[in-house]
Amino acid sequence: MKLQQRFINYKQQQHLFQPKDKLLLAVSGGLDSVVLCELCKQAGYDFAIAHCNFKLRGADSDRDELFVKELGRKYGVEVFVKSFETNAVAKKEKKSIEETARDLRYEWFHELVGSGQWAVGNYSAGSAANYQPDSYRVPTANWILTAHHADDNIETVMMNFFRGTGIKGLRGILPKQGKLIRPLLFARRDELEEFARANDLAYVVDSTNAENEYTRNYFRNEVIPMVNTRYPEAKENLLKNIQRLGEANVLYEQAIDWHKQRLLEPKGNEVHVPVLKLMKSQPLATIVYEIIKAYGFTAHQTEDVIGLLQSESGKYIQSPSHRIIRNRKWLIISPNQTMEAQHILIDEAMGSGQQATGNVQFAMCNLQIRKLPTTNCQPDSYRVPTTNSIAAVDSSLIHFPLLLRPWKKGDYFYPLGMKKKKKLSRFFIDNKLSLTEKEKVWVIESDKRIVWVVGMRIDERFKVTERTKSVIELTIINS
Repeated sequence: MKLQQRFINYKQQQHLFQPKDKLLLAVSGGLDSVVLCELCKQAGYDFAIAHCNFKLRGADSDRDELFVKELGRKYGVEVFVKSFETNAVAKKEKKSIEETARDLRYEWFHELVGSGQWAVGNYSAGSAANYQPDSYRVPTANWILTAHHADDNIETVMMNFFRGTGIKGLRGILPKQGKLIRPLLFARRDELEEFARANDLAYVVDSTNAENEYTRNYFRNEVIPMVNTRYPEAKENLLKNIQRLGEANVLYEQAIDWHKQRLLEPKGNEVHVPVLKLMKSQPLATIVYEIIKAYGFTAHQTEDVIGLLQSESGKYIQSPSHRIIRNRKWLIISPNQTMEAQHILIDEAMGSGQQATGNVQFAMCNLQIRKLPTTNCQPDSYRVPTTNSIAAVDSSLIHFPLLLRPWKKGDYFYPLGMKKKKKLSRFFIDNKLSLTEKEKVWVIESDKRIVWVVGMRIDERFKVTERTKSVIELTIINS
């Protein structure tokens, strides 16, 4: 079957796009993307072209840009071009050139598809007058098409395997992912070359493809040919494995979804995970990673989170956006110190040092933590505040981190002045709190013991006495 018909069939089988959709083709000027343009033209699809000039190959980069503009004229379609200072960006962000170019490329492609705004430095191939910057409004396309083919998929899977990856990395490049579509994954490179010859297609050749500085080139030029000498059918076998692993990944995702539904209990802006139930889940490390990765945690932190299952209450692991806190029989995944968090850890550093002050925001209030110098705690030099908005406690009795959280059913404490414990629910009744007032009450815990019913009363066990040598003051400041 001819490549053109297989292209259309693959589009239909994979449900990639509709014939009348507006397409944005990522075109470098090389063989693969030029063939993609010709296939779309022959199929009668409505498309525009986007080209990135990464300024990495001097005159060759500018040559490729001019070639793509001429390609736009040939097909009578819009061409959008953007130049990037790739080396400078990679150095600034401390990333590889390959990773930087990929990120810049896709970020811009998505801007073109989604914005519909004026785009400085883009060009239209409709007429010579439209080639001026700032003079063309970017049309909103439905999809971004790249020219990744079967050999690219083989290289990607091999790189992922040696780099270290889960099953997702071994399923290869997906034909459709969000706005991105790869409609040539069915085709081998030699098929594209044959199509280009048959249709007399001109294309540019990137001289750096022969160099092994970039990881993909190394695999393409060295690793895969070496494997092929021992296993001549290696590429075909890898393509079959990619299909099998793609199907296995579907089953994997279904299993992970089942475990998440069984284990995760959303509570407002937090997720609670029962420790005992999680410990019985197998394979534990895989399940834990699949749970935590959505909250900014890395694979390397999986063992640390598993360690929380055996730790005491109050221990935690942190990602850039979240904390996982061990709180009694639960792991609590909570946003880092935000007003939306329902379980907030207070580190010792917030109130350490002489006259040091820290602040934590929660609900509609701001909690100020202050550790007073030793000299202020002498009987004649320190007066315990009488206002309910300030709690003064003996710092020697406090174990950090403190846990700031809403009260819950079953909570109890020893109200200041009393020797017997009292449930908070009874304490609220005695103080004639309404239902809405109860819902707004928070407590501060130290080592599973309530230190302060915030804004109401401290616990007798933490009060300041004549033996106190230093004091921690917790002050509520309304926002």
